[in-house]
Amino acid sequence: MRLSELGELGLLDELERRGLARSIGDDAAHLSEGLVVTQDALVERVHFRLDWISWRDLGWRAAAVNLSDLAASGADPEGLLVTLAAPDETELHDILELYEGIAETGVPVVGGDLSRAEEVVLSVTALGRSARVPGRGGARPGDRLVVTGPLGAAGAAFRRQSYVRPPLRVAEGKELALDANALLDISDGLAVDAGHISSRSGCRVVVELERVPLAGGAELQDLGFGEDYELLAAVSGSSRFATIGRCEEGEGVALTLNGEPYELRGWQHFR
Repeated sequence: MRLSELGELGLLDELERRGLARSIGDDAAHLSEGLVVTQDALVERVHFRLDWISWRDLGWRAAAVNLSDLAASGADPEGLLVTLAAPDETELHDILELYEGIAETGVPVVGGDLSRAEEVVLSVTALGRSARVPGRGGARPGDRLVVTGPLGAAGAAFRRQSYVRPPLRVAEGKELALDANALLDISDGLAVDAGHISSRSGCRVVVELERVPLAGGAELQDLGFGEDYELLAAVSGSSRFATIGRCEEGEGVALTLNGEPYELRGWQHFR
């Protein structure tokens, strides 16, 4: 079976089924003594184009997408390990701009690696600590689904052949992690990420799209693009964040717009 048939999520399931990986269904790995570790790689012409993004914004982006996983774990960031592979004709100024963008997040680079490559590959590992990691599997029927900010900005920017800086929601993640039943970041699209809560928690997730806060210039279909990096949580108590749906008995994800079914696509590597 080819990866194009299996897809990213199918590959992860297969690795776990064969005992080649374990506990890889959450945003980050939760280790002993509250240690939380996550890693993401950005590959030129797959995750970004250098004619659409500055080196400084690329640095911010590489750090922020990893810090978003720490935020979804309720973690305090402690450091970043940065591995950079780039063509040897790359200008020093560009690389310094890249690291300046990383530094703007306020989390120090504490290690990493450098290598030559035909195109830019930027891999970041983020380290943090959390007293409580809700994960994706604790949502219950009766929970409300809340989101920390407006969605669709990344999709709207992509339509204009550009990128927006992902937000940092570390403080919001720590707040939600205190009592949320499930928590993750929105990286693959609203429907796909709501589906993670549904499948891991064993409940049906209903999203009322008319209640979803939209970023300026965004359209409903932009909610399927992903890369918004806001946090999505299932909560049973009160919350200051916008309620966009609920959890019910059953399975799967139901998207509605003013009571009518609505379909959104999402992102999955290899497919």
